Amino acid sequence: MRPRIIDDAPLAALNSFGVAARARRLVVLDDIEGLPEALAATAGFGPPLVLGGGSNILFAGDVEGAVLLVRTRGRRLDEAAGMTRLTVAAGESWDELVGWSLDQGFGGLENLAMIPGSCGAAAIQNIGAYGLELAERFESLLAADLGSGTLREFGLVDCRFGYRDSVFKQPGGDRWLILELRLRVGAFAPVLDYADLRRVFPEGGPTPEAAVIADAVRTIRARKLPDPARLGNAGSFFKNPVIGVAQAGALQEREPGLPLYPALDARGEPAFKLPAGWLIERCGWKGTRTGDAGVHADHALVLVNHGTASGAEILALARRIRTSVHARFGIRLEAEPRIVGAADGPD
Repeated sequence: MRPRIIDDAPLAALNSFGVAARARRLVVLDDIEGLPEALAATAGFGPPLVLGGGSNILFAGDVEGAVLLVRTRGRRLDEAAGMTRLTVAAGESWDELVGWSLDQGFGGLENLAMIPGSCGAAAIQNIGAYGLELAERFESLLAADLGSGTLREFGLVDCRFGYRDSVFKQPGGDRWLILELRLRVGAFAPVLDYADLRRVFPEGGPTPEAAVIADAVRTIRARKLPDPARLGNAGSFFKNPVIGVAQAGALQEREPGLPLYPALDARGEPAFKLPAGWLIERCGWKGTRTGDAGVHADHALVLVNHGTASGAEILALARRIRTSVHARFGIRLEAEPRIVGAADGPD
């Protein structure tokens, strides 16, 4: 199938914040066979911005170049090296994939149910929730160089997965277009250590089936996070910061009740993770609103578009939040969504 090409394309319907923006050219890739033509269609506009489900991006302005919208489809299960491999096209919906794999009788992805976005973006972000990250079920992926069209296989080590991070988010990583993922599914022990899941499935109780865990995750997420179809948002806007042991101790003395969770820093040293939502709420931002840009009333980590907020207005709010958290706690929050169309990020 040949790619579809739209010039001066509106992007409001292609991002979960629902903010208005335009791209000089939008190229829709429905079939991997159309990749050479799609790359040729973007060549005169500079490196294209790759867009999947639009659930992890904030358009703070128009896109001066081309957008490559990945809508490829395809998924299959096969046995390889004593395991069940799930191969999926990058344009498939992640949540639909989780449901499909469970319908086929294969668990392993249930903790990641109801995470919005495409499968290609899931690898870029190394999505995670309720005690599990994509990297823990990952085998490999196939990607194409956006400049040359050359194909390359990436294994687990090649992807350099970290907390909401991968080689594809690091300098030079945006040259790669992910085409398909290969994941391991099947016989995995349930991951139930996360507090919200332990309240549903107490330790010592019967072992729940994967589909039951997925239903519980969906219920928890629906209770905590607003539906983007009703209230524009990109889920958690900031990453949970990881700080050193000394800094954590000093903060805990100043801030009684500060929640700390054992973690490892980027060097593998003992550290602590802090809930960014707690920091934001303590600074008084929960439920606040400036025009149509606001902070969700039930979850301080979620920035929302109440109607007609621009991406620039949401970004301005994010910057104010970041500044106030740094002033009080000495911690610089890092945005989870990709910021596009601004001179700089949320600093």
